[in-house]
Amino acid sequence: MTDSLSTEISYATETEIRWRGQDLITDIIGKRDFAETMYLLITGRFPEHWERKIFDACLITLMEHGLTPHAIVSRLVADSNPGQVQVAMATGLTCVGDVFAGTMEGAGRLLLDGLESVDRATWCAETAAAYRAERKPLPGFGHPLHKPDDPRSARLFLIAREAGAPGEVIDLLEQFSAAVDEVYGRHLTINATGAIGALLLEVSIAPEIMRAIAVTSRAAGLTAHIAEEQKTRSGRRIWTLVENEFAYAGP
Repeated sequence: MTDSLSTEISYATETEIRWRGQDLITDIIGKRDFAETMYLLITGRFPEHWERKIFDACLITLMEHGLTPHAIVSRLVADSNPGQVQVAMATGLTCVGDVFAGTMEGAGRLLLDGLESVDRATWCAETAAAYRAERKPLPGFGHPLHKPDDPRSARLFLIAREAGAPGEVIDLLEQFSAAVDEVYGRHLTINATGAIGALLLEVSIAPEIMRAIAVTSRAAGLTAHIAEEQKTRSGRRIWTLVENEFAYAGP
C-alpha cells in the first residue's frame, strides 16, 4: 500500500480557509504582511520580528534592476502578446538563473559548506584557492557595475545586524571575502545575491529554495515594466533597434 497524497500548506471548507493552520480571514488578512505570509507558507511558521525584517529586505533588494534581460524579454513578449501579461512575466522570469539574479543559491550552498567546516579560516583559504585555480565563477562575488563594493550588500548586512540576526553566516561571508581578496590579489565585491544568500541562511531558508525567492521578487519589478510597456510600446522599438544593429554576414 502506498502513502496517501497530502499537503501541510492549506485547505478550505465551505466556511473557512486555512494556511499552515492559520485562519486566512481572522489570522492573516489585515494582520500580517506579504513577507510574513510568504515566510509562513514556506517554513510553516510566522517569522520572528527580526526574521521578517531581513526576509522583507531580501525580497525588496532584487525587485528591480533596470533594463536587464528579464525586463527586455518581458517587454518584447508583451508587445507580441499584448493581452497576455502572464506570458510576458513568465518569459522574463526564465532569465533568473546562474547569471542574473539567481546566484544566491550557489552562494548559500557555498556558505553552508563553510558553516559545517571544522576550521573556517582554512576552509576560506582553501575554497578561494580552489575557485581561483579552476577558474570557476565565484557565486556571490563580482558585479559589472557596482565597484569597488555593491552598496546593497553593506546595507543588507547592516539591516540584518540591527534587526538582531545571529550574524554567524554574515561573519563567515566577510571572512571568506577577505580570503578571496588575498588569493585573487585584488578586491572582489560581495554582490547583492551573495549577501542575500547569507541573509536567507540567517533566517533559516534553505539554499534549494533561495532562487524561488528571487523569482518572487523579480516578478514584482516585471509588473512595473509591463505596465510601462503598455504605455510606451518600447518592445517594438527594441526589436527595430536590434534588427538594425545586426548586419548580414552570410554568403
